[in-house]
Amino acid sequence: MFKASINLLRYQPKKPLTIASCRFMVTVPGKQHTFIAASQSLTLNGLSWIDMHPEKKSKGNFQLKTPKGTRDYNEKEMAVRQDLFNTITRVFQRHGGVTIDTPVFEMRDILSGKYGEDSKLIYDLADQGGEDCSLRYDLTVPFARYLAMQGKKDAQQMKRYQIAKVYRRDQPIMTKGRLREFYQCDFDIAGAYDAMIPDAEILKILSDTMDAVDIPFHIKLNHRQILDGIFEVCGVPQQHIRSISAAVDKLDKLSWEDVKKEMVLEKGLAEDAADRIGDYVKLTKDTPSLLDHLQNDQKLMAHEGAVKGLADVKLLLEYLEIFNVRDRVKLDLSLARGLDYYTGIIYEAITDKSEGVGSIAAGGRYDNLVGMFSGTNKAGKPKTIPCVGVSIGVERVFSILMSRRNINDIKSNATQVYVISVGDGLLKERMELVQELWDAGINATFTLKNKPKLEKQWLACEKEQIPFAVIVGKDEIENGQVRIKDMRSKNSDQGGGLVLDRKDMISELKKKVNPSIYC
Repeated sequence: MFKASINLLRYQPKKPLTIASCRFMVTVPGKQHTFIAASQSLTLNGLSWIDMHPEKKSKGNFQLKTPKGTRDYNEKEMAVRQDLFNTITRVFQRHGGVTIDTPVFEMRDILSGKYGEDSKLIYDLADQGGEDCSLRYDLTVPFARYLAMQGKKDAQQMKRYQIAKVYRRDQPIMTKGRLREFYQCDFDIAGAYDAMIPDAEILKILSDTMDAVDIPFHIKLNHRQILDGIFEVCGVPQQHIRSISAAVDKLDKLSWEDVKKEMVLEKGLAEDAADRIGDYVKLTKDTPSLLDHLQNDQKLMAHEGAVKGLADVKLLLEYLEIFNVRDRVKLDLSLARGLDYYTGIIYEAITDKSEGVGSIAAGGRYDNLVGMFSGTNKAGKPKTIPCVGVSIGVERVFSILMSRRNINDIKSNATQVYVISVGDGLLKERMELVQELWDAGINATFTLKNKPKLEKQWLACEKEQIPFAVIVGKDEIENGQVRIKDMRSKNSDQGGGLVLDRKDMISELKKKVNPSIYC
């Protein structure tokens, strides 16, 4: 081994000798082929030698990997995910939700201008015949488009849920469930109802869902009109309110000093205006004290929108008290929600720090979004449908659930019975038994071989964590019997299993099998 200084060059067709790095020291193995392998393993700004030389990736000239920000899920992970989706769906249906489906891509004009600074994260698709399309960024804007297309026929009042994939050109953090392709679980209430009643139920649904998956959380709450009132009394020009709101929305990731720097240096806000905003968003009082503080703020109370926002928050808290959610909610003036379509209450569910995930769900009221698509009425006003909803980041929930599990203990199949033969194969007899079980609605399987070894059948049953075995041999066939063994039991008294007449097999198993999908 010896020390050497090398330059790492990145080949570019137009600039063949572009230097992609500075000189740096590496430990070089003595043998030439080892040196070549070691140099090819170096990385620069996340790029390996293979990335810099795509022609070297493989003999087939492609790299076998999933695209950045996407991933596969194995059978055990999918068992957990399916159970998670089922759990969330049960909560949504308990609250009267009905489901719809929308295309995975939308007309580009539908999505553009709805997400503020996050619009740059939208995936645009290549033109395929005269229509400019983009992959959906969330499920909310497609839902608003759906409502606008329904008109007055069906969609004036609706409790809707949808569980589907969305796409964002974000910087992925795979371990924290931050991907470019991921699922969202949305529940929205559309229609004109009395103030804050739908909003309260949405937060109850959020609370019920987090309880159902056993994740500790608290909810940060704010109101868009309170926030807009704060910006206006602090001297933010009307045309800059959304961009300043987007900067404030980063306070969960950046320090106040960094956010202030962005507002002043990048957004052009006066420094004294930024300082006044800081006086509000850095307030950390409990909710009753913060409400009192804001109501005693004469400048803020002169703002009509802020007054309405405070009234909404107070009424919402009353309803949340009835729903046993009030103790989980805290008014937080630093919560901004950067998306442009929110008009009222906004909220975000945060996990305990020990989970290492942070935000796990978010939403708010968006009364004007449908009107952006539905045109105007005879009076020239937009045909609006008030809406409020929540989106649960299921990938982050999944990452928490998986961190609690031993993957070897996860049962990936829904099979309840394994049919095992003792002796000379007995293939037809096993097939007849499994057919009888299937007809009875019992999930069953068997070894797909003529003469499987007994030991391998037992091992397969144990490996797949199938709770019951139906055992048949020549003696059982002659006597019209089977044996049923509980594979989970440590009781040595059951020996080779419970012997019973074959005609009683189905009724006995139906008493024993777990009706749930995954054990």
